[in-house]
Amino acid sequence: MRVVFDTNILVSAFVLPGGRAAEALARIVEGTDRLLLSKPILDELLGVLARKFSRNREELARVAVWLEELAEWVRPTRHITSAADEPDNRVLECASAGRANAIVTGDKALLQLETFEGIQILTLRDYLST
Repeated sequence: MRVVFDTNILVSAFVLPGGRAAEALARIVEGTDRLLLSKPILDELLGVLARKFSRNREELARVAVWLEELAEWVRPTRHITSAADEPDNRVLECASAGRANAIVTGDKALLQLETFEGIQILTLRDYLST
């Protein structure tokens, strides 16, 4: 499955080892699924880790390099404005450009869409049960 994790899922995977988000990321590491990632999503992730979790430059660089090697990089060319929250639009852009099968999120506004251009929008729990 080709999947996009929203920033909150990625943040949780890095700051809560052993949690559900880390379990989801383990599926990527094991090769069960393929993570799609774009520069805007990575930039938001690194910003949140720095601001809210006091990660230093070295830790952020390790995260960026690790994800660079792990993920399939997507360069969206279309600007989407379907979501009220701009970072949610970056997730939709990545999923659309990367031909994702699913978006994994805890964001209520995204979850209310249920699908976007045929892409399933799943909770973390639903993703882990697939």
